[in-house]
Amino acid sequence: MNTRLSCLSLAGAALLLSACSGEVEDTLPGQPIKHRQEAFKEILRQFEPFGEIAKQRAPDLDQAKAQASALMAVRDVPWDYFTDDSNQPPTKALPALWQNRDDFDAKHEDFIKATDALMSAAEEERVEDLKRAIGDVEQSCKACHKPYRR
Repeated sequence: MNTRLSCLSLAGAALLLSACSGEVEDTLPGQPIKHRQEAFKEILRQFEPFGEIAKQRAPDLDQAKAQASALMAVRDVPWDYFTDDSNQPPTKALPALWQNRDDFDAKHEDFIKATDALMSAAEEERVEDLKRAIGDVEQSCKACHKPYRR
C-alpha cells in the first residue's frame, strides 16, 4: 500500500511539474506574440536556403530569385504584431525593445533595405552583390536580435 501511494504521489508531482514547464500561451486578443513568432519562423525558413546559395561558387540564380521572392512575401508580416501591450509572456522580446522603440524601428528599416538589395541583386543576377546582400540581411537580423531578443 505504501509503495502504491508513493508511486501515485510521484506521478502526481511529475504531472504538476510538467504542467509548469510548458510553453506559456499568448492570451492577448489577436495573439500578437504568437503571430509574430510564427512570422519570424517563416522568414527564417525562407532565408535559410541563402546559406547554401552564398557558399556556391556559381549559385543557381533562378533559385536565388525564387527564394528572394519568397522572402519578400513574408518579410513585412511580423512588425505590426509588436503592439504596446505585447510586452509580456510568452514574448522573447526584451524590455529594451519598448524602451528604445526608435532604434528598433530603425533596425527594422535596415532589414527592409537589406532584403530590397537582396531581391535586386537576385533579379539582376549580380552574384557578388547577391552574396554581399545575403550577409547584409543576416547582419540586419543579428543587429536586432542582440539587443532586443532573449
